[in-house]
Amino acid sequence: MNASRTLELSTLIKLGACKGQVNLFREKFGFSVEVTPELCIGVAAQFDWGWAARHLLSAPAWAEYERVTAPAWAEYERVRASASAEYERVRASAWAEYKRVTAPAWAEYERVKAQAWAEYERVTAQAWAEYQRVMAPAFAEGYIS
Repeated sequence: MNASRTLELSTLIKLGACKGQVNLFREKFGFSVEVTPELCIGVAAQFDWGWAARHLLSAPAWAEYERVTAPAWAEYERVRASASAEYERVRASAWAEYKRVTAPAWAEYERVKAQAWAEYERVTAQAWAEYQRVMAPAFAEGYIS
């Protein structure tokens, strides 16, 4: 038996599918497609099946979908957790090494920056004082007149 059911692009739009999925559907199928198991397998990696299941399946079909996909989801989560832990281990080690290697350079930067700022303040102090000396009476003159 070759069971199928038509899915319309307008249905996806009406249900709020994201722009990327709407555009992909339109690109692949135009305005409608006959949904079959074979078709879905052929585009399995391209569409958001979780969204489709939540929005397009009846309550009994959703329950069956959940039952059938639960073991695969659990396996994905197991693998993801393991990969995430390994990533965090490597990242933490790399970050610690980065901090160890860059700490002397950062300390030197801070030392040089502090010296440069002190020199800036020394050089500009007299000019700032002169500017303020001229500014005060100029304000008074403008305010009074």
